[in-house]
Amino acid sequence: MTDFRSLECFYWVARLQSFSRTAERLNTTQPAISQRVSALEHELGGKLLDRNGRSISLTPRGLVLVEYCERMLDLRTEMLTAVTAPQAVRGTVRLGVSETIVRLWLNAFLERVHALYPNLVIDLSVDVTPVMLEQLLRGDLDLCLCLSLTEDVRIANLPLFTAPLVFLASTEMEIGPEPLGIEALRAVPIITYPKATSPYTTLMRALHRAGETRPRVYTNSSLASMIRMTLDRIGICAIPEEVARTEIEEGKLRVIRTVLELPEHRFSACYLHRTSAGVVEHLAMLAQKVGGSDRQS
Repeated sequence: MTDFRSLECFYWVARLQSFSRTAERLNTTQPAISQRVSALEHELGGKLLDRNGRSISLTPRGLVLVEYCERMLDLRTEMLTAVTAPQAVRGTVRLGVSETIVRLWLNAFLERVHALYPNLVIDLSVDVTPVMLEQLLRGDLDLCLCLSLTEDVRIANLPLFTAPLVFLASTEMEIGPEPLGIEALRAVPIITYPKATSPYTTLMRALHRAGETRPRVYTNSSLASMIRMTLDRIGICAIPEEVARTEIEEGKLRVIRTVLELPEHRFSACYLHRTSAGVVEHLAMLAQKVGGSDRQS
């Protein structure tokens, strides 16, 4: 009878296209992974993988088998979730989180996770959304709480919350009469998210004119740094109002009115469809509750 562990090893080598990364994911060694895949190929009577140097691809036989492996893994996850008490769930979930969520409600979410799954380990990383989605597709992350930037059919998206963006300025900074017009905005440095994000593209589309000097838009991937730069009067920033709530309530920052309407930030819990019905989907739904209804109460 074909060993289930060997099928799991083959599936992850096919998904990750790497023996070393598969070994890391399954907490074993690379020779052990290679031995299991070779034994599986011998048992099934043919090659499953083509190995050309560092490149790994599926043979026609491997393409057929990987679909069955995926269905078996999904069914195993569904079975274990149905019959296992949350307190008995063990393992590690690799969680990627946007800094906005870190500042708003990540601690509340982790407290709920620990209360529900006391034996589950959360391996946490904070990064920008494009990087995290790439890691999710590569198999390096299991769940991302991030901006809704993808329509990839391989990724499930559960909506979390919407964060309206505003312009913020230091209360000690003179910026002129409000609402600020386009020319007034062009005259002051603006601090916001990196290129290829909706705030940056919106600002450049509204403020940059052909043949004229480019507006001063300082990009930054760190909310803490953006707030610090704004407090230091380097410029005004375009970020969600909620993430600077403390500085606003302390009278250090204030919302300024402009003629420019900024896009909203929409956040989602993202995971691969094949992990549905398991603990990852349950964590995504818990994040939806903590980031949505619980946060509003």
